[in-house]
Amino acid sequence: MLDFNDKRLARPAGPGAGFQIIAPVAPVRETPDAGGRQVTQALFGEMVEIYKREGAFGLGQLRRDRYVGWLRLGDLAAPSWPSTHKVCALSTFGFSKADLKSPPLKALCFGARVAATGRRDGVWAECERAGWVHERHLAQLDRFETDPAGAAERFMEAPYLWGGRQHAGIDCTGLTQQAFEACGVMLPRDSEMQAAWAGEEISGWQAPGALRRGDLVFWEGHVGILTAPDTLLHANAFHMCVAREPLAEAIARIQDVAGEVTAVRRVSLAPGREPEWLAAQ
Repeated sequence: MLDFNDKRLARPAGPGAGFQIIAPVAPVRETPDAGGRQVTQALFGEMVEIYKREGAFGLGQLRRDRYVGWLRLGDLAAPSWPSTHKVCALSTFGFSKADLKSPPLKALCFGARVAATGRRDGVWAECERAGWVHERHLAQLDRFETDPAGAAERFMEAPYLWGGRQHAGIDCTGLTQQAFEACGVMLPRDSEMQAAWAGEEISGWQAPGALRRGDLVFWEGHVGILTAPDTLLHANAFHMCVAREPLAEAIARIQDVAGEVTAVRRVSLAPGREPEWLAAQ
């Protein structure tokens, strides 16, 4: 039975200190070493509370989804800016000047948080620690998309990476989490948490007309999102990338590895309330 004392979500003991991610992508690991298994990633501009230090690593809890793990201290800095925008392109660069021919300072991923300084030069916006970013690759923090399946489709053919959350490597729950966060809904990080706490279960999902675009289909340890009632998009280790395939074919193939479908859930995009799984902690 899942609960909020799960070590992946429970706040570490002792006082914490706030830090901000300054690396384009910061791996979050199970253990305090570079060879530790990656469990998720934090993106540029995200906030983390660090509770314990061990060598070059700190044990922290991410503020966005409360996931706990070890981060390299070199990927962090004391908070120095409040985020004003998020990256809405799959990936982009922050340049050293307001000039696309200038050297890039940062590679930024979909969902990264930046702080615009207020300085503008044509289509370029200067961002703290990130450089000059094209305005069409930025969105206000309160601007949300309306189609999670469409957000997920932008990651088509991104390589599979355990714990990944971005175009250069992503896993099944990283994909669904990124897709729904772009639409203003934060899902838990791991598949059994999503299956237990995300949206409402669809009973009788096998019936004709029961499924629709954006529904989540779960197996033991795996999840995908429907782009049509009969089509599944998922980051998976069979294709080793984000791939689209007929739902019936996916069910037949995955059955040999992870068994039958365990749940199908539908997540409301209704604004204005914190997800119950976050509010309950």
